[in-house]
Amino acid sequence: MVARTERGPVADWLRTVDPWLLGAFGALMAIGVVMALAASPAVAERIGLDPFHFVNRQTALLIPCAAILAATSFLSPRHARRAALLLYAVSLALIVAALMFGVEVKGSRRWIAGVQPSEFIKPAFVVLAAWAFTEGGRAGAPKGLSRAFAFLLLPLTIVPLILEPDFGQTMLISVVWGALFFMAGLHWFWVLGLGGVGAFGGLLAYEFSPHVHDRIQHFLNPDTVAGGVSDTFQVDTALQAILSGGWFGRGPGEGLFKRILPDAHTDFVFAVAGEEFGIIACLGLIAIFGFVVMRGLWLASRNCDPFSRSAAAGLTIMFGVQSWINMAVNLRAIPAKGMTLPFISYGGSSELALAIGMGFLIALTRRNLATPSVLDRA
Repeated sequence: MVARTERGPVADWLRTVDPWLLGAFGALMAIGVVMALAASPAVAERIGLDPFHFVNRQTALLIPCAAILAATSFLSPRHARRAALLLYAVSLALIVAALMFGVEVKGSRRWIAGVQPSEFIKPAFVVLAAWAFTEGGRAGAPKGLSRAFAFLLLPLTIVPLILEPDFGQTMLISVVWGALFFMAGLHWFWVLGLGGVGAFGGLLAYEFSPHVHDRIQHFLNPDTVAGGVSDTFQVDTALQAILSGGWFGRGPGEGLFKRILPDAHTDFVFAVAGEEFGIIACLGLIAIFGFVVMRGLWLASRNCDPFSRSAAAGLTIMFGVQSWINMAVNLRAIPAKGMTLPFISYGGSSELALAIGMGFLIALTRRNLATPSVLDRA
């Protein structure tokens, strides 16, 4: 315990940080290691690696992820904005470099030097977009300039993602930007107009992108077979795995479908949880994600600083929508998107980027940041 009279960065952090969010993120990281033990050995053996290859790497990521999350949570709003700007610039440069020099994997150029920069640009984008929207409403601020930046930030971010192509991240970023736009209190005319533009963009992607067209067609017509293999094999197998587990599951290590699921340790780890631990465990996992979303939105609503309130809400929405997309794909409710389950799925870039994003969230919801100082308005 820290005495109330004690002062210092660590003492202030312990008094002001939200322990419930910290506990939820710690629980998700621990569950991620358990799920790596359940899902990844079969995948590692299938591709000729040591059975515990992915488990060891997931466990090794715990310390740097926890350190990054804790370090980021010490930031003030001003320093969070600056860190987000730096992270955004570096991530965007790496995305462009991946387009030019990256290795093509499954038809996409998303990786460079073992890093997926599209994961890191998400939390930075949310913080910068929240700053741009709220800066326009501050007295004495150049409203036109900040709003123009908010509008230009979206195409600047999603156009390189579309070129990779990475339509899952594009959709997630667009949804969060739309939520921030709505929270900024702009006129319904603009909300409906931009919604129409988004729908038109989706139609264009369906018509002119073979990848998107085939993915939607195969989802709507699951009997479609390309090259003798169903294109919905993974989502169909994931749903069968969840259904075969029943309420209480087959038991740890007893899953069968993970042996044939190519991405059982990443995109479809939720299906492995359903088969081995049952629907009850899946509902418990959903409850943790739901708690983080509700807690994050509640803390954001209590914040007196418009920027902190908007950025915290945007980061929470990003976390919740990404979780929903992954679980919806596993339940075959939407077409496959290649989206990881936060802190549960295997993936170094995803884990580290989530640690940064949730560190921003904790920093912006600390109680001593509710009333910002004049210096924090820079």
